[in-house]
Amino acid sequence: MKNKNLTYPFTAIVGQETMKKTLILNAVNPKLGGVLIRGEKGTAKSTAVRALAALLPEIEVVDGCKFGCNPYKKASMCMECINRLNSGEELPVKKRKTRVVELPVGSTEDRVVGALDIERAIKKGEKRFEPGILAEANRGILYVDEVNLLDDHIVDVLLDSAAMGVNTIEREGVSYSHPAEFILIGTMNPEEGELRPQLLDRFGLCVHIEGIADIDERMEVVKRRASYENDPAGFKDAWKEEDEKLRNAVIRAKKLLEETVVSDDILRLIVQIAIEMNVDGHRADIIMMKAARTLAALDGRKNVTEEDVQTAADMALQHRMRRKPFQKQGVEEEKIAGIISHAHKHEHMHSHEHL
Repeated sequence: MKNKNLTYPFTAIVGQETMKKTLILNAVNPKLGGVLIRGEKGTAKSTAVRALAALLPEIEVVDGCKFGCNPYKKASMCMECINRLNSGEELPVKKRKTRVVELPVGSTEDRVVGALDIERAIKKGEKRFEPGILAEANRGILYVDEVNLLDDHIVDVLLDSAAMGVNTIEREGVSYSHPAEFILIGTMNPEEGELRPQLLDRFGLCVHIEGIADIDERMEVVKRRASYENDPAGFKDAWKEEDEKLRNAVIRAKKLLEETVVSDDILRLIVQIAIEMNVDGHRADIIMMKAARTLAALDGRKNVTEEDVQTAADMALQHRMRRKPFQKQGVEEEKIAGIISHAHKHEHMHSHEHL
């Protein structure tokens, strides 16, 4: 049996740079609204998600709290923790790793949102809540494989919680809320059916991945996998330094994120891309801006650049385009690059006016 603690190192994953980047961006800024990974089987999706969790710094939780509340953030605590605080109790604190909670295929709504004991609530006025998957996922990663095969209603519930950071369950006039802040990572194989556009649009970022066709890269995948299986501890050790570097970059970026600045020129560019790429609503603009800021922070910068916008647009627009049938992936990137360089030329022509 493989040692559960010896996850494959994140930095040892060969290729799939865009997928790795979108995962890291969500770790830095959980407000990005998660990521949808579209692609064929066997493309290191679940390996990457588990590796990401192992890479993240430990979190401090209230010991004994079923939601793993943050002991220093009253605003996002559950009612039980708030009541303990208000009664003058000092909350016991412990450290633990970030969890990956998997949503099993065929989960019922009760299993996802949790169950309220209605009879008890009505007769005794006590709210007894049986936590569900959303409670387990609070402050962690919720991994949903084959999200396109889930009931639309359950996907809705997941996306609502991911956006709000709260799960509210209402049954027969009795309601109960608890914190449910998590990084939502969904995967799907487009050949097995699509998600409805309304649901697609609510995933912050989307990345399309394919198997590796380059011979040298494929050889490297096999070599590393064999080396890992042969000696997991030794392999993990060899990549420890790289993983540590990335972990520190994530911690730094989290702190810097608040200070990142989007100039009006950059914002104008973001809005222009959304208009010219013909996407519905304003969500794309907002996600592009958030992703561009997160990219800048990850790179240790406060100012968002055109390059950040290009990368952010590639990740934020893939699934929001009204794509014609059989239109191949990749057409968008060229068009976005075109819009940016056109805007750039235009700006240079007018730049002397500001002198």
